[in-house]
Amino acid sequence: MKFNPILDTLQTYEAGKPIELVVRDFGLSADSIIKLASNENPLGASPKVIQALKENAHLAHLYPDDSYYALKESLSSHYGVLTQEIIIGAGSDQIIEFCIHAKAPSKVLMAKTTFAMYEIYSKSVGAKIIKTPSDSHNLQEFLEIYKLHNPEVIFLCVPNNPLGECLDKTEVFNFLEQISKDTLVILDGAYQEYAAAKDKNKEIKPKELIERFPNCIYLGTFSKAYGLGGMRVGYGIAKQEIISHLLKIRPPFNITTLSLCAAITALEDKEHIEKTLQNNFLQMQLYEDFANQNGIRFIPSFTNFITYFLDKTDSNALSEYLLQRGIIIRNLKSYGLNAVRITIGTPSQNQRLFNIFKEFLKASV
Repeated sequence: MKFNPILDTLQTYEAGKPIELVVRDFGLSADSIIKLASNENPLGASPKVIQALKENAHLAHLYPDDSYYALKESLSSHYGVLTQEIIIGAGSDQIIEFCIHAKAPSKVLMAKTTFAMYEIYSKSVGAKIIKTPSDSHNLQEFLEIYKLHNPEVIFLCVPNNPLGECLDKTEVFNFLEQISKDTLVILDGAYQEYAAAKDKNKEIKPKELIERFPNCIYLGTFSKAYGLGGMRVGYGIAKQEIISHLLKIRPPFNITTLSLCAAITALEDKEHIEKTLQNNFLQMQLYEDFANQNGIRFIPSFTNFITYFLDKTDSNALSEYLLQRGIIIRNLKSYGLNAVRITIGTPSQNQRLFNIFKEFLKASV
């Protein structure tokens, strides 16, 4: 059977190992396993979300309101944008797919090391992928390459996954001033809640972004700070001209009835978000201290994860050592890096990781 030959050039996206697989492979109990691989909220979903899901579980057999009116109204109020400037997706990943198919670019520009789905979706339509020489976002490199190749789509991941670095808003806006209004700039703000809490200079507000730069779309998600990774709800915010084109290829009922209920409730529970952010950055300091004490390089992170660069050992060996002991982290070998990405967990989860990590370092000497 023949398929699109472009698919032969694509690598399947490598997600973090699920707990169920580790249980099967190593004979561990599910309760003993700590997953710090996929940047989920270690505090879980808001208790108010759990209650709302219980109260609305009887609606699971019904399709949702396909206009997503209630969620769009909530996001409109939250960000100060029009409901017509919002599109809802099954995770922000789906909005990326909509953008690529709607624009059908021949060339796409992105950082050397960034979210893998940018490249996968772009290659699927036959686009040439152009990457910067630097792993992290260097906007001078972006600008030089842009002027040379004139790509139709640019991806900016602010903050960047999987490295954790984050551009200042001023840097981003200065860059965007030099980009043609015919170029679609996709600004991925999946971790913006964390960046904004840590440093206001990093905060990019969707309303200001799209008013100043009508060729931009802002992507947000409920999978990270809001703790709804399993519910798969993302959104895009852009001027109506962009949104109207994306809506033409959005499948009907692409979000579930209960996912909508969860997202609306999560957005209202500001107390849970505050607890999430507080835990994240208190524990992040412990990860930085651990790295400094053990001679491990890292990039200061503006997300809910930290990336360790392993100069004295191998990321495959570390990942496997932890996995056999019930701790799942993300090995970045698939990105061409001898590094690991670790989601910031709860205090007890993090302490257990530090203890086993120390054992590994001693055994590796």
